[in-house]
Amino acid sequence: MATTTFTGPVVSNNGFTGDVTVTDFVKLTAIATASLPAAAAANAGQVRLINDNGAGDDEYCLVISTGSAWVTAVGAALS
Repeated sequence: MATTTFTGPVVSNNGFTGDVTVTDFVKLTAIATASLPAAAAANAGQVRLINDNGAGDDEYCLVISTGSAWVTAVGAALS
């Protein structure tokens, strides 16, 4: 597989195939828990940043879709 270097925003309408290596910071846009899409097989493995910690608190938390639920990055169920 070829290695390609991009500058500027990269947009994919159909996901990426293979590994994606990040050699710099990744900036995620924070959303409220209520704005998360329903967990489904189509979004399994997606990582999102929420800004209310699932409980309405003003705290940030990484969540990951298992395909059937959103869980925190440490594996706890999102309340």
